[in-house]
Amino acid sequence: MDEFDLITALCMGVGLSAAAGFRVFLPPFILSILMRSSLIDLNLDGTDFEIFDSNISIFLLGIATISEFFGYYVPWIDNLLDTIASPASVFAGFLMTMMVLEGNTDPIFQWILAIIAGGGVTGVIQGMTVATRATSTFMTAGLGNPVIATGENFATIILTILALLFPIIACLIVIILICYGLSKLRNNRKKNKPLIN
Repeated sequence: MDEFDLITALCMGVGLSAAAGFRVFLPPFILSILMRSSLIDLNLDGTDFEIFDSNISIFLLGIATISEFFGYYVPWIDNLLDTIASPASVFAGFLMTMMVLEGNTDPIFQWILAIIAGGGVTGVIQGMTVATRATSTFMTAGLGNPVIATGENFATIILTILALLFPIIACLIVIILICYGLSKLRNNRKKNKPLIN
């Protein structure tokens, strides 16, 4: 794999990982469909990841995707889902980054990139969504959460498609999202910082 292919694969992993930070199951579901239909060939035959290129994976991921999408529209259940989704999304981001880099780079380098770029990006995005939903629950008693859920659903779909078709653009969008989220967090901490006399 040359440098450009490696950068493209890494950007795809980052984009899919960020999408998994919004919704855990949609990115691997779409990736499995595209692999099964041969629209994307990740050369996973004979690897631990070839299970994703199966009908049973598509079926199970499809059910999980639908359940997750609609579950976030139920007040208070959405916060319960966050408890489960937070560790699951980090694992999904790690896993998808491993998949897109599989067999094309040194295994140690692959693991490092998957942990930092995959799991790390997913964790940051997931943390931002959890904080946003918690704020909405507190401010609106959960009534504003369906609006947030709709935005997250669209963000997942758009980021997943961009990651698969235009991975570099998806990666740039993820960087902007993370920078925006971190700047908001820093501003909120400054506002809530106690005054020292």
